[in-house]
Amino acid sequence: MFGGFTKDLGIDLGTANTLVYVRGKGIVVREPSVVAIRTDTKSIEAVGESAKKMIGRTPGNIRAIRPMKDGVIADFDTTATMIKYFIREAQKQRSMFQRHPNVMVCVPSGITAVEQRAVEDATKQAGAREAYTIEEPFAAAIGADLPVWEPTGSMVVDIGGGTTEVAVISLGGIVTSRSVRVAGDEMDESVIQYIKRQYNLMIGERTSEQLKMDIGSAMPLEQVETMEIRGRDLVTGLPKTITITSDEISEALADTVNAIVEAVKVTLEKCPPELAADIMDRGIVLTGGGALLRNLDKLLAGETGMPVIVAENPLDCVAIGTGKALENIHLFKSRSSSAVRSKR
Repeated sequence: MFGGFTKDLGIDLGTANTLVYVRGKGIVVREPSVVAIRTDTKSIEAVGESAKKMIGRTPGNIRAIRPMKDGVIADFDTTATMIKYFIREAQKQRSMFQRHPNVMVCVPSGITAVEQRAVEDATKQAGAREAYTIEEPFAAAIGADLPVWEPTGSMVVDIGGGTTEVAVISLGGIVTSRSVRVAGDEMDESVIQYIKRQYNLMIGERTSEQLKMDIGSAMPLEQVETMEIRGRDLVTGLPKTITITSDEISEALADTVNAIVEAVKVTLEKCPPELAADIMDRGIVLTGGGALLRNLDKLLAGETGMPVIVAENPLDCVAIGTGKALENIHLFKSRSSSAVRSKR
């Protein structure tokens, strides 16, 4: 009777950020996947943007944590609390007659049955009527407007915070895929370690992410760029300022970028020839925050010999695709249960 009042939700539950798509409205929540917890009382101090601002700046009794690691749940109760907060934020104008929503959550393609069940259980605990999962690269392909339901090959590379998902999709299913736990977070860590090694300087996550975004590149830039950063000198223990070049950041990111290139090559090697020909025509589509790393598309094109395109809205593709998949929720009801059975 009240079905018309139900606004189903699609959630891109990422390691770094969570986006919530409301059917008929689009993306309404976009916040970091961070929760600040009081260690003495175990109570939640803050969630999302306000919690992220606390990273590296909290007193001893408050800890800012990311309950998702490498695309999967590392802390079940905290993840459930975080999902509950995001669902509530997405339903601020909720009518008193509105039922609990159906929620579709995206998960990495390499997820185990146990990890998939944990996501579904956490989502139900957060207030969902029914919880369904959709594989991340499939959602990214839908969000990037690729013809996923047609008998033609599409290839998507989704570089998130914790995982990079590479998949070839045809006829509404993933033909071949590879999920590697190397992505944006690993890039940030590489930059931290590089600066520690070269300059005996300790910098925080926020600084390394800023370096990656402002002067980072998958290949050395024609015009070298520089950025001034502050950190703690590991020799004297005092604050220190140094200048870093874009070439140094490219060098720091090299191993992580090569791991992503390798995942793409391995997936292409397993791809059936007919679909490989389709991909040659249409190109490889990059989505996710990592797709914004400068020159990554050029490097991949050079390494694979295929055209590489960055999706129009790379940060939102997975969330939009998860939301659009709600239109075909009946397909995922059967898929979810059969996937769990086959993984047991």
